[in-house]
Amino acid sequence: MASPTEIQERVSFESERRARLAVPAVAGGVLYLLSGIILSAALKELPAVGVVQGLEPALRGRAAPVVSPRAPEVRYINHHAFYLLAGTLLTALAVSALTVVLLFLLDATAFRRHSWPAARPLVLVGGFGVALLNLVHEVVLVIEAHKFASGGDFSGKAVEKALLTSGSVGIVLGLLGLFAALALAIGMIATMMGTMRAGLLARWLSVLGILSGLLFLPFFGTPTLQLIPTFWLVATGILLMGRFPNGDPPAWAAGEARPWPTQAEQRAQREAAKGGGGSAARGKGSGKESSNGAALGDVAPEPTPVSGGSRRKRRKR
Repeated sequence: MASPTEIQERVSFESERRARLAVPAVAGGVLYLLSGIILSAALKELPAVGVVQGLEPALRGRAAPVVSPRAPEVRYINHHAFYLLAGTLLTALAVSALTVVLLFLLDATAFRRHSWPAARPLVLVGGFGVALLNLVHEVVLVIEAHKFASGGDFSGKAVEKALLTSGSVGIVLGLLGLFAALALAIGMIATMMGTMRAGLLARWLSVLGILSGLLFLPFFGTPTLQLIPTFWLVATGILLMGRFPNGDPPAWAAGEARPWPTQAEQRAQREAAKGGGGSAARGKGSGKESSNGAALGDVAPEPTPVSGGSRRKRRKR
């Protein structure tokens, strides 16, 4: 357990760091969205080669055509090289900002409770690895596409080399990129589980962060789903600014873990509140009845008139 002085120093340090990281977090979310828009627009009209088009030369008896059906695809990439590089660069900046924010959340969580030791190296290697490898992959792709467009070999082997689907360079970059994305996904999921248990982020924001980590895997990277990491970065940046709608979670100012109650705990609290309210109401009702009874008992009943006496008085009159 940390001493009160250490907690106070840590809270003061985190307040300064939060103010510095808030703007990069929001900017990272905006850049991530902008990069997705640029890349989607650049690849919108990318020539697609279907199965029939790919097999057409073989059906005509040409096993190795001079010009591959996928040659227009490489020329298109060469023609839109600037936009592809710009979009990938913005993505790298956004992922770098995300990595810095995750490292800060990991440190804040580790101060309040025990966290998974492997989460930090996974986030560090995975985050900066994804940012760097994606950028390197795009640069190599653009260079190879330019060599293809300006050369005289348009065969299938030349296309595969230009698109980095064959050769040692393309295979190595593909495997390293996959491992980096997997490390980032696991590290971000572990970070979000820690923030949820420490109470540093709202439960819904931690769940959104878990989904964002999964979306960095290659088979989840659709343009529409990129809105989720964007929203998570912007919402986390607003929280770091101290401008969250519901205020800061108590764990930040307390300097200790204040975990959010689980669904079972919330249900138990509601049932306890209902049970306490019912017993209290019953107590109030019984008290009211007893007080009314006591009040009625303190008042003497009115005397009952005698009917015979009243008739004799009438006769005398």
